[in-house]
This record gives sequence, structure tokens and C-alpha cells, in this order.
Amino acid sequence: MEVKVLNISGKETGAKVQLPESVFGIEPNDHAIYLDVKQYLANQRQGTHKSKQRNEIAGSTRKLYKQKGTGGARAGSIKSPLFNGGGRVFGPQPRDYSFKLNKKLKSLARKSALAYKAKDNNVVILEDFSFDTIKTKNYTSLLAALNVGTQKTLLVLPSQNNNIYLSSRNVEKTKVITAADLNTYDVLNAGVLVLTADSVKTLEEAFAK
Repeated sequence: MEVKVLNISGKETGAKVQLPESVFGIEPNDHAIYLDVKQYLANQRQGTHKSKQRNEIAGSTRKLYKQKGTGGARAGSIKSPLFNGGGRVFGPQPRDYSFKLNKKLKSLARKSALAYKAKDNNVVILEDFSFDTIKTKNYTSLLAALNVGTQKTLLVLPSQNNNIYLSSRNVEKTKVITAADLNTYDVLNAGVLVLTADSVKTLEEAFAK
């Protein structure tokens, strides 16, 4: 699949980039995508939730009232889960939500997400560029030139570029990552995937390993 290369003004440069079939042309695997996104979201969870059980509640251990003769249900402790302020039954405890996935499955999921973007013609290729200064205006001008409207955008760079990254940080609905940090969730979450010519080569090399 060939895609025309644009400059940062949104105009065609006359060059074209061939998106590798081994990455952008595969048959997407929905279950691999599901597992990889599930793992990504699970890894975002801190897992620090905690409620107190009855043995952790501060309170008296005195029996509330005599066992028999009151007409009410028997009660032994104010810390019982039955009472307001008592312990919680089977409440959340701190835990680690992360789980393991095989490298080949994660690779398949990323390629599947990229294939969906290519199939829907939501891939834009830019010539390699950089900003001289760190200015939000530089990045908003780039988005306006690409005519992406209000869609979420994901810009994938071949390597870290602080001027571009810092210029984008204050812009809504956009994210800048390197090809090495590409993940299934970010690709699917973006409406438009913006790649540079070099980042296409970097992705092809990474998936060939």
C-alpha cells in the first residue's frame, strides 16, 4: 500500500512511502488486540485499594448487650459488618493486576491495530521534520495543516525529539510517542495515525525481529 508523503504544511512532497504488507497488510486478529489492550489497561491500575476487615476496625470488644431476653438478634461486637462503621466483608485488598502475555502475541496485536488503521485510510505520512523551538503553536499549526479536525491524533517518531514532544504536551486529543513505545491501545484510541517516513522504516525493522 502506497501513501503520499506530506510536509508540515500539509502539502504533497511528490514522494511516496510503501507501507510494508508484513505489518500494515495482515489480517487483523481481534482476540490478540483484546488481550493486549486488557493487559495495557490492567498495568495502569495502581491496585492500592483497601478496606478494613472487622479485625482492623478500632472499637470496643465488649459485648453490646446480653445474649438473651432483649427480643433482638444476638450481637457480640460493634465491629460486626452488620453495624454501621463495622468491618467490610470481602472488601478490596491491595493487589497487582498485571499479567503476562507472549511477545509474539503482543507483536501480532500491534500489527493488527496498524492494519486496521491502514484499512480505514487513517494513516498519514509526514516527511521527517523537527521544530527549532518549543512552541505549542508549532504543533497546532501542524495539526491544522493536516486537516484532522477534532479527531484524536497519534504522532509516531523514529526517536525521541524533545522539541516536538514538549510542543504537543498542552494540546488536547494528541499524543507523541516513539516507534519503540508504540502500543496497541494508543493506536486504536487515535482517530488518525501520523507517521514520519523514518518511523515506518523503524517499525518495519522492529517487527522483522
